[in-house]
Amino acid sequence: MSNIVNLNAQNLQQVLGETSQQKLVLLNFFSPQSPECIGQTAILDKLAAQYSDHIVIANLDCDAEQALAGQLAQQVGLQTLPTLVLLKDSAPVDLLAGVQTESQINEALAKHLPAQQDILLEQAKQALLKTDLNAAFNYAKQAYEIDNTNARIKLVLADICIQIHKVDEAQALLNTIEETAQDAYFNNIKAKCDAALEAKDSPEIKEKQLLVEQNPNDLSLKEQLSELLDEAGRKEEALEVLFTILKNDLNFSDSKARFLAVIASLPDGDALAAKYRRKLYSILY
Repeated sequence: MSNIVNLNAQNLQQVLGETSQQKLVLLNFFSPQSPECIGQTAILDKLAAQYSDHIVIANLDCDAEQALAGQLAQQVGLQTLPTLVLLKDSAPVDLLAGVQTESQINEALAKHLPAQQDILLEQAKQALLKTDLNAAFNYAKQAYEIDNTNARIKLVLADICIQIHKVDEAQALLNTIEETAQDAYFNNIKAKCDAALEAKDSPEIKEKQLLVEQNPNDLSLKEQLSELLDEAGRKEEALEVLFTILKNDLNFSDSKARFLAVIASLPDGDALAAKYRRKLYSILY
């Protein structure tokens, strides 16, 4: 269900009553004939997506719903359009009269919503539950960029980093956790990180590396090594080995598909992905 509704007499009680008991309702008095109102409504649409679990935008078209708008205008002391009224638990908690910038509306929301980093952290946890690791990483990373001292944010980000094979980054995060914050969750993540670090340099990888050194022209051995490196989370090394294969024979086995699959397994915007896409293009074109 969308968290943007058009307010009318039929849904008035539900939105301003029941819904405002659960989420912050932004009652938007506007006119579709006003460019200022249209511009602010576009900002509200963006905020609705950003705070989808925490706010509801209730748009009241004062031209189409004149009677309802007049009734509510008297209650809130409406004097100009657009006007934004924030309601919580069925009562107004803030009023923004006239055109507002996105930063001004965000400032008002900050008084009544959880901190942005807490919202992002919760979104990261929800994405983890859905096994959407890419989204989880991006949410947790944004939360960390806002507050890089929060131990819970660091632990969730470290947990995600282990799952997407960024074990060194996870280790670096764990090293910054103060002793007072090293609870059961910390111990669980640390155990997972230690196991992942150990797997990064397994005897099987060492054995395959030795065989590749002894047989540098055997592309099949290199492909096998790249698979082991990828499974151990050593993404850059796996990509580099695959790249040496592709430079030698662009159509060898399924090395190109493997190369692209490793890139696809990296989070959105990862610098490593961009680097090796460029390297692949350099030999394709």
